[in-house]
Amino acid sequence: MIDKQLDHIYETPTAVMRTLAAPSLGSSDLAVWTVEMRAGQAGPLHRAEHEQVWVILDGRLAVNDTDYTSGETVVIAAGEERRITAPEPSRALVASRAGGTVTTAEGTQPLPWAT
Repeated sequence: MIDKQLDHIYETPTAVMRTLAAPSLGSSDLAVWTVEMRAGQAGPLHRAEHEQVWVILDGRLAVNDTDYTSGETVVIAAGEERRITAPEPSRALVASRAGGTVTTAEGTQPLPWAT
């Protein structure tokens, strides 16, 4: 069982990620986190090392200009170039293999909310 008091919050210029499960919280293979974005926010164009499953909980998110609304799920393949944008305030649940990296124009770095 994971103690929610131990969850981690990561803020970037475009989103807030809250780790729910990851190796740092006792999971061995899976990372699960929420993403909250304000209206008008857009993440950088990037590629993630591992496949990600996004479940839109509230609002509307666009993945590469395709809109997904509350209750919809999108699977983003490993290595697929993507940009996530929030046309309105939005919240999503994301699941992925634990660890991994993300690559942007600025280089490759670990996903701290998935480790």
